[in-house]
Amino acid sequence: MRAEPLIGVLALQGDVREHLAAVRAQGAAAVTVRRPAELASVDGLVIPGGESTTMARLATRFGLLEPLRSAVAGGLPVYGSCAGMIMLADRLLDAPPDQVTIGGLDVTVRRNAFGRQVDSFESEIALEGVPGGPLHAVFIRAPWVEQAGPGVQILGRVVGGPADGKIVAVRQGNLVATSFHPELTGDRRVHALFVDLVRTHMADRSGAGNERGVP
Repeated sequence: MRAEPLIGVLALQGDVREHLAAVRAQGAAAVTVRRPAELASVDGLVIPGGESTTMARLATRFGLLEPLRSAVAGGLPVYGSCAGMIMLADRLLDAPPDQVTIGGLDVTVRRNAFGRQVDSFESEIALEGVPGGPLHAVFIRAPWVEQAGPGVQILGRVVGGPADGKIVAVRQGNLVATSFHPELTGDRRVHALFVDLVRTHMADRSGAGNERGVP
């Protein structure tokens, strides 16, 4: 049993380097994940921002889509940022009819909900469970959660403007997703939340193993 978690960053496309640095800043080890064998070795996974349709195609091409689905169904902690939120959603709006997702989050996500690249913006978002005041959030061709199921905890919403009240951060069990890119701001609190979730999951598994007499 590792003392500190090993967290993978899905390295098919997107802000991989920035997420690796943010995870390591929390005292965890971080590695890139491109193959099923690499996925099998990690204690948690970050799915970065990028282009969700490209990411889905590459996941299928690399033989990762079904292993990712199995890992999520098996309880692997996963954090999805922007395109990562889309990848974790069970349902999509404004998506190509053939776009596939990993799923696991009982949410309906609208792709590019805030507009095109030129409509990218920054805002202050208060996140439940994240101390220290509002978080400065960067939205780039961002999705939002149109509808969340009863088991989904809403962590944050937009305050003010035309998107007032829209859901931009959620959690369901070991899955966390945000519409925005915390890896781009230097504010590591979302990554700290996720790394703590992974540590708790590891401790729970260790305790369960000891109860069964597993060394």
